[in-house]
Amino acid sequence: MNISTKGIQTFLGPETTLEGKLSFNGTVRLDGHLTGSIESKEGVIVVGEKAVVDADIFVHTAVVYGEVSGNIRAANRIELHQPARLFGDLSAPVVTIDPGVTFHGNCRMESNMESKMEFKADATGKTINLT
Repeated sequence: MNISTKGIQTFLGPETTLEGKLSFNGTVRLDGHLTGSIESKEGVIVVGEKAVVDADIFVHTAVVYGEVSGNIRAANRIELHQPARLFGDLSAPVVTIDPGVTFHGNCRMESNMESKMEFKADATGKTINLT
């Protein structure tokens, strides 16, 4: 997926540090640090090369170049591009992983993920429903 700078509605630069829940519409590029969760039923998250994310991500589309510690669940697709580092599980209808990417986790590819966007977000049993 080629996302130009023009298509990005929100840019969180390398000096940004967020703690908590990031909810959005449209396309967000994150180049800083985020701890918590990321949610968007129809949005696209782009995790830049310098980004460090410690969060579960539940979005329409995820494009990762940086480091993510957490699970990614996408209704449309997940793309991991070099030099991405992912420590968690992936779940989407389409998953692409470029050569040179570090991936430690499990991957589940299922069609029609949009109708199955209810899931357990953490060990406490908190359920997040994005439908």
